[in-house]
Amino acid sequence: MPVRLNEPVNPHCPRPTRAMVLAAGLGKRMRPLTETLPKPLVEVAGETLLDRLLDRLAGWNVETVVVNVHHLADQMRAHLAKRAAPKVEISDETDALLDTGGGVKRALPKLGTEPFFVLNSDVLWGDGPHPALSRLWGAFHPDDVDVVLLLQPTARAHGYDGHGDFLLSPDGVPERPGEGRIAPYVFAGAMLVHPRVYADVPEGAFSNNLIFDRAIAAGRLRGVAHDGAWYHVGTVEAIAATEKLLASSEE
Repeated sequence: MPVRLNEPVNPHCPRPTRAMVLAAGLGKRMRPLTETLPKPLVEVAGETLLDRLLDRLAGWNVETVVVNVHHLADQMRAHLAKRAAPKVEISDETDALLDTGGGVKRALPKLGTEPFFVLNSDVLWGDGPHPALSRLWGAFHPDDVDVVLLLQPTARAHGYDGHGDFLLSPDGVPERPGEGRIAPYVFAGAMLVHPRVYADVPEGAFSNNLIFDRAIAAGRLRGVAHDGAWYHVGTVEAIAATEKLLASSEE
């Protein structure tokens, strides 16, 4: 698999060839738009959220991407059938929503035995000096790490209005801020994870926060502070706001 010019190479971890895009949610905050359209197929500046992510993964030479489907699954299947690259496999959740962690666990047979990327379908980002996916890969040392998170500074998190998710030490170790404290970083919706962390998790629906907290407790969670633009497209209003920001960044 080709490596980009000047891209750091991680001798400790095989270059990831598989990824998962979490795309099964109901998109409640985008109603009424998502009553008839799956949230990942919402267009921002003429391109769907889902295609933007798949194009990014293809550009990084990821070979196979698993996409989970639930809400308006037939529309998702029809749209994905038109994709040429990367290869897309469907993880069917039409029987029940499984949340982020449960969705990954169900898809594990399609994701292989090596670390893989997991991306939320409602975020967009622009890369800094090196692609964010390369930086996640570069921080992954399987002997010491189970999960590497992309973290966005809340001060530059367009479309995000929460209190943050993590503190981040100078050596890249995330910590929870504790009750009532504001954290300077929000999980940016992209991570590189080893499938072994899903081996003993409960069946059914659960959040990937369980995985994060277990990795924190074991000292095996790392974080990379994103150095480019980042947009959370979680509401109807956020679509126009993101389009405006994208247009201004291209001027």
